[in-house]
Amino acid sequence: MKKNEPAIQPGLKENKQQFGLLVLVNAFVGAMIGLERAVLPGLGKNVFGLDANAAILSFIIAFGITKAISNYSVAKLSKRFNRKQILMAGWWAALPVPFLLMYADSWSWVIAANILLGINQGLAWSSTVIMKVDIVGQKNRGLAMGINEFAGYLSVGLASYLASSLASNYGYAYFPFIPGLFFAAAGVLVSAFLIKDTTHFVHAESAVSKIALLKNVWKDTTWRHKNISSVTLNGLVNNMNDAVVWGLLPVLLLQKDFSIQEIGIIAGIYPAVWGVMQLFTGKMGDVYCKKQIITMGMLTQAVAIVLLAVSSQFILLVAAAVLLGLGTALVYPNFLTVVAESTHPSQRAETLSIFRFWRDSGYVIGALLAGILADIIGMSAAILVIAGITATAGLVAHFRMCCTLKKFYPSDECFQPALY
Repeated sequence: MKKNEPAIQPGLKENKQQFGLLVLVNAFVGAMIGLERAVLPGLGKNVFGLDANAAILSFIIAFGITKAISNYSVAKLSKRFNRKQILMAGWWAALPVPFLLMYADSWSWVIAANILLGINQGLAWSSTVIMKVDIVGQKNRGLAMGINEFAGYLSVGLASYLASSLASNYGYAYFPFIPGLFFAAAGVLVSAFLIKDTTHFVHAESAVSKIALLKNVWKDTTWRHKNISSVTLNGLVNNMNDAVVWGLLPVLLLQKDFSIQEIGIIAGIYPAVWGVMQLFTGKMGDVYCKKQIITMGMLTQAVAIVLLAVSSQFILLVAAAVLLGLGTALVYPNFLTVVAESTHPSQRAETLSIFRFWRDSGYVIGALLAGILADIIGMSAAILVIAGITATAGLVAHFRMCCTLKKFYPSDECFQPALY
């Protein structure tokens, strides 16, 4: 511990107040993106007259590129700035977003808002994840990530439903984005006045950690380390299919004559189930083999995506949304814990940031692929292709990853040279 740093007591219980505040901040981060999920495709089609699927998905491409780059920038920024400073930078970027969406008089305003929103999501969400990992220690890291993702994605679902309800009553323009004013202001104020930096926890953990340093963080995270790179691939594919559900599904459901409110329910259930179930699936990763949880989650997503593509009955679409939320909940917190437990504390911010860079690049790849495929072979067929890619990624995890079976510390087999 460095001079003048606070006493270190890692643990969820020991830091429950600060952990709770970080959960609250992440809920505001999730709510910012939730406002868009059920509304923007309809805004593009009905207000700005965008017909091509690729054009509608352009806002996801703008968001995905910016978020991926912002995630990666955390790896570099963390060497010069502390966690709280990066968090605040993310929230300053969010402040103009509601105004741009409320007063947009062309689609370029929506693109600009999503560029700033990508910066907000990349910096602020990454910071809250890293700060929680810093303070909870090894014992309950999976539970901590489950709570973090629960708060974020439950807020995505609730905000999505709120925005769709406002759109149903008042139209796609202006009113659905008013709640964003509160979310952005609250995020700035709580982060500025109540959140404390966690860098001193990293110094203390680094002094006693037995995890070997990665030889090359970029290469190991991207393709060499079997566990980390397999998770990176599956994270990319997970967000690729999320981009498809986000961008194409509302338009497909409009074509099937579902109402805006029905679409809002389907679009909201998926992230809400995703959020709530992570309270349980995150803890599962502290007890059971993570590679099996990840494989099961990706295969569950694939089945759900197939149902979304072929179903025309509301009840079946709701069931598919629940199934998709469950599958995503199985994988999402365990992606983060695999990366965290496989990385030396001094490299944690960099590794998590590179993982999140590739994971959120999935938004760009998914939007481009789905938009092009939808224009060529139709929306339903495009969604089915994405389902096949999702299942394939899950099988890669099954055959390439090893189990970290020890409850509080990874198995030595996951750190042998054979992994490289």
